[in-house]
Amino acid sequence: MADRRIDPRKAAEAAFKTVTTKPAPGPVATPALPGVKETVSLRIDKDVLEHFQNGGPNWQDRINAALRAAAGK
Repeated sequence: MADRRIDPRKAAEAAFKTVTTKPAPGPVATPALPGVKETVSLRIDKDVLEHFQNGGPNWQDRINAALRAAAGK
């Protein structure tokens, strides 16, 4: 005699749902906008950092300008 504790219709629906359910989409990559800066962690020598910081405020912008020049942009 068959065990009827499991409803065959519910089992079939669950199996169908498992097979046909699409996975949730991942995060959408946003395109880089011109002029938008990104926060990064960068390891540089202490004397190089002090050189730019001794110039006063906006030392991050000066580092960015130096890296841009070194990249030929």
